[in-house]
Amino acid sequence: MHDVAIIGLGQVPVGEHWDMGLRQLALGAIHAALQDAGIERVDALIVGNALGGNLSAQNHLGTLIADFAGLSGVEAWRVEAADASGGMALRQGYLAVASGQAETVLVVGVEKATDRTGSERETALTTLLDADYEATPGGTPAAMAALLMRRYMHEFGVTLEQFEPFSINAHANGALNANAMYRNKLRPGAFAKAPIVADPVNLFDSAPEGDGAAAVVLTRARAALDMVPQPVLIKGSAAATDTLALHNRPDLLFLRAANLAAGRAYEQAGIRPADLHLAELHDSFTVLTALQLEAIGFAARGAGWKLAVEGAIQRGGRLPISTFGGLKARGNPLGATGVYQAVEVALQLRGAAGDNQVPGARLGLALNLGGLGSTAVAHVLERME
Repeated sequence: MHDVAIIGLGQVPVGEHWDMGLRQLALGAIHAALQDAGIERVDALIVGNALGGNLSAQNHLGTLIADFAGLSGVEAWRVEAADASGGMALRQGYLAVASGQAETVLVVGVEKATDRTGSERETALTTLLDADYEATPGGTPAAMAALLMRRYMHEFGVTLEQFEPFSINAHANGALNANAMYRNKLRPGAFAKAPIVADPVNLFDSAPEGDGAAAVVLTRARAALDMVPQPVLIKGSAAATDTLALHNRPDLLFLRAANLAAGRAYEQAGIRPADLHLAELHDSFTVLTALQLEAIGFAARGAGWKLAVEGAIQRGGRLPISTFGGLKARGNPLGATGVYQAVEVALQLRGAAGDNQVPGARLGLALNLGGLGSTAVAHVLERME
């Protein structure tokens, strides 16, 4: 097995890009990543996308994007794992290089979510759930998150206001990120007053879907230092699954897939959770953030919310998260989210995060979830010198 490094980063701002489709969004990120890596061709292109067939009436994205990006002839395919598609695409790229089957791989996550609104978008989002037992009876991702949040609040005696610091932190960091969809700061006390989406989940508690694309270029680590000034090593890569339907889980408030994926990535990297300098978690709903902190070794059961209340998740805290705004403020481009996370962690490790920089960051985690934690993909990244 070969060690794998990231040598190129690219992203486009997350937003409502009504003038661009999937191919145009992907092209922007691809060009930026190839330029950053200083190369023009790759051996393979892997596309992470969740809902292209539903929202854009477009599948066969590997060939579509390879052709449009001037990479016709290259091996290319799409990876789908709900909103963990980007992280899973990155893992497939990692495995391709690590196995020796490819020297350089371009991974791009892309999603076009805002051309469909209301019931059309909601219907598409329900395909990320169990169709027979959740979606068909009327469940939506927000409704299932509401069940988790209500149970968490009941079991651990947590109030809605105690989740607020997660969103305040995300918006404070998103306000500094030029690629963020929402750059407004959240005033203390406003969280609990927001309109309800699915009680108790409200508008400030859930991440907005957006259009976006992010890309990374991967190659063998032994060659990376000769190609770019600041490569980033993929020190650990792992994925795991839990049940798709929430009601099948023996413990509703334990994200088993996140625990397994992060644990395997830690073991591969030879680190402990406390060694991390930052983590980009999948904060599509704040309750998932608390549950992830508990599942990956940073808080006891029922105590994940305390890290936010204590300020531990801020850029100067013990474990900074959502350092560019997370899904909540940067926006949630679904199948592209996992690649945005990798780009953001890599920028931190390069020392190139600008106003969003975590001082002294050398080791970071990107944790991407599919659905309500049904899939988890974890990558531990380290600055190379």
